[in-house]
This record gives sequence, structure tokens and C-alpha cells, in this order.
Amino acid sequence: MTSTRPKQQQLAVQFADDSVSEEETTRFVEEPLGGQSCAAATEKSALDSLSMNLMEQVVATENMERAWKKVKANHGAPGPDGITLAQFPEHIRPLWPEIRQQLLDGTYRPEAVRRKVIAKPDGGERLLGIPNVQERLIQQAILQVLTPIFDPDFSESSFGFRPKRSAHGAVKQAVRYIKQGYRFAVDMDLSKFFDRVQHDVLMSCVSRKVRDKRMLSLIGRYLRAGVMVNGLVQPSPEGTMQGGPLSPMLANILLDDLDKELESRGLRFARYADDFQIYVKTHRSARRVFASVERFLTRKLKLVVNRQKSCIAKTNGVEFLGFKFVGRRCEIRVTAKNLVKFKQRVREITARNRGISMSRMLSELRQYLRGWIGYFGLAATKGIFASLDEWIRRRVRMCFWKQWRYPRTRIRKLKQLGVPHEVAVPHGTSHKAYWRLAKTLGGHMGMTKQWLLDQGLVFLRYLWSELAPLRRIA
Repeated sequence: MTSTRPKQQQLAVQFADDSVSEEETTRFVEEPLGGQSCAAATEKSALDSLSMNLMEQVVATENMERAWKKVKANHGAPGPDGITLAQFPEHIRPLWPEIRQQLLDGTYRPEAVRRKVIAKPDGGERLLGIPNVQERLIQQAILQVLTPIFDPDFSESSFGFRPKRSAHGAVKQAVRYIKQGYRFAVDMDLSKFFDRVQHDVLMSCVSRKVRDKRMLSLIGRYLRAGVMVNGLVQPSPEGTMQGGPLSPMLANILLDDLDKELESRGLRFARYADDFQIYVKTHRSARRVFASVERFLTRKLKLVVNRQKSCIAKTNGVEFLGFKFVGRRCEIRVTAKNLVKFKQRVREITARNRGISMSRMLSELRQYLRGWIGYFGLAATKGIFASLDEWIRRRVRMCFWKQWRYPRTRIRKLKQLGVPHEVAVPHGTSHKAYWRLAKTLGGHMGMTKQWLLDQGLVFLRYLWSELAPLRRIA
């Protein structure tokens, strides 16, 4: 290795963890992650998709540095071994030379993932797999090498888990097709897609561009690594467990065959991961497309189509990725289901019995509202967001009223906020419920909109207005 000391120190800054000193991090970089820089190798891999030396690119110093920076930024939970991100540099330092050699020799064996079950809002369960930090690091390094090989050839109608693409792009593309006169949507749901991917079919797709047998063997071992349930390792004969960095890329590689099939037929579609819709002009065409695509998915890709959730629908009122398309002008709205979920989450954050300070509650609420409107701000329904703002302000006023608790405290607080004595006293001594008092004249006169803004509350309507460029379709 011929890299200079300043370069090592620069990489060490990228690897630095808040709980790990710069000196320790530098040793972590210098000792275990030694190797040739992959800058030129990455460019070569993008040009030569049949490279035989992909594993050298994976373990190269610069690639591992970028992978560690990405893994650390995701703030993931510990895997089955219980090692946290803060503990990982100390843990991996003495082990890395051997792990690196095993990766180069093709003998590395990944460990099982920790299963986490997430309840779906509409019923059922989603199975997540949480790998050890070490496995996440290696998977991220593999992802960074595979992305320039596969991504440039992916369909322009594929928007999930790809650089500079998002669900908003898929929604906007759907809107363009609907406005062009495609009045029927073939909405197909893949039943437990990530849990039912057939390994042999997936590996066949990967091997078209990856000729490094060590890389193919390692990906296959990750697929078959198993899952830890109640302390026991269970085999994983099928599926690509959600939770690891590599899983979304593998899903796109498999479903790229579907994209190419649809494009060869001249069909208009938008896909985000395993969620996709196909747009046609007549109901007869929709029936024909539904039948043929179902055959392709079940026979060629060995996937299962959920007939109960799949349907043929008019684009007026169809739902896609949390949005609903309404009317011939294709107005984008938030689905009723997502509005219910939003209110449920706000109720949880502003629950009166949480026992936390108002500043902390408002901080959590502010973070959630910004994230939510960052996604659903694509909807052109200003009135809905203004209505939600009124409801949120009432929830927050209720929390302040509850916190003030005693009549004398409420009277004093109201008077400090400029409420006249003759109004503050009857409101402060009222025995009406908190929710009722949060909408009274006294509450509004004291806890004004501006006062709530000064306390740290954000308004969806203002955030929505700031996101106007987001709603440009063309």
C-alpha cells in the first residue's frame, strides 16, 4: 500500500465515531482496511460489467471507508451479536485482516440476521432482518460496487432504491400517463415479495453481469444465511430479507426482467420496488395485460400475485404509493388510510399521559410533521393541510392546558399571555374536559398561532407552500 499519511488521516475522519477517538479510528483505517484505492477500479467496473475482480473492489480501502460512513449514518440497531455502531470499530480492528482475506479467497461465511416483526396497518406482518454491523458494512461495500454495473441499464420507469430517484418520480410519471388518456390501471400486488424470492431465479439474473465467482458465492451465502428466532437459527431457503443494504438492489435486479418485458410490449408503467401499476386506455386491454403479466410473474420469475389486492381500476380514484389520483386533471391527494395513520401518530406524540416536557413533545412533533409533509407535500390539497393544522393546534393547546393543571396556574398563564382577567378566571376555573377547553375563546386568545410558532410548532400549510417546486410534474 503506497498511500500517504495525510490521505489516511482524511479517511479516518470519515470513519470517526462520536465515541471513538481520532487516533483509534486512524489505527482502524491503517491496520485492518489496508488495500489499493478503488477510485479507478470503480470507474473500470462501470465500463466493464463483466469484470472478474469485483471482490478486490469491494475490500479496497476507499470503498470500505465510504461503506462505513453510510452504515454509520443510517444509525441502525445491533444485530444478533449485540455489537453497536459505537463498539464496532474496536471490535473489527483485530479481525479485519482475516475477514478481508476470507472475502478475497471466497471462503467468508455471513452470520444469520435477527428477525424483527412489524405489524402492518392493514393487517398482517412484515418480517425484517437486522444483520450484524459487520454484515451491513460488507453488504454496503458490495452494493457500492454493483450499483454502477446494474443501475445504468435499469428501466427509466423504475424508481425504487436508486440514486437520484424516489417515489415522487413514480407518482409523477403515473400522473403524466393518466393525463395522456390512459384511463385504466392494472394494479398488481406481489404477495410477500421479499419473503418469496426464489434464490435460483435471482442468482441467474445476477450472474448475467457478475462473473466473479467469489462475489456470486458470497451473495448466495447472504441469501441463505438464515434468521435468528428466539436464539435459534432457522434456514432461509427463499426470500431476500428486508433490512440489509443489499436487499433492495437484489429486488431491482430481479424485477428488471419484468420492466424489460413491459417495455418490449410498449406498455406504460411506473414501479417503485415491488409496487407497480400499468396504464392502458381500455378495460379490454387491461384484462389482457393483467392475465399476461400474471403469467410472466408466476412462470418466469416464480413470484406469487396477491389476487385479493390486485385489481383493474379506473385511474380516477386509483391509489398508488400512498396517493390518490382524482378527476381528469389527475389531482394528487393523500389517501384516507394515510390521513388516519397520520392522526393516529400525532395522537401518540401528543398523548397527555406521556410524562415528558412540552419542549421535547414539540420537538418530536416537529420532526414527524416535517418528514410527513416532505413526502405527502406532493399532494395538491392545501385545504386538507390547513384543516390538519387546526386539529394539531387544538391537540397542542390541550397538552399545555393539561400541563398547567391547577386553576391558579392556568389563570396566571392566561393573564401572562394577555388574556383579560374577566376571561382568564372563568376559563381557568372551568371543570370542562381538556379537549373542550382547548377550543374555547380563552385558549385561543392566549395560545395564539404566533405563540405556538414561537414555542416550536410548525404548520403543515406553511411547509406545503415551501414545497411548491416539488409539485412540478414536467
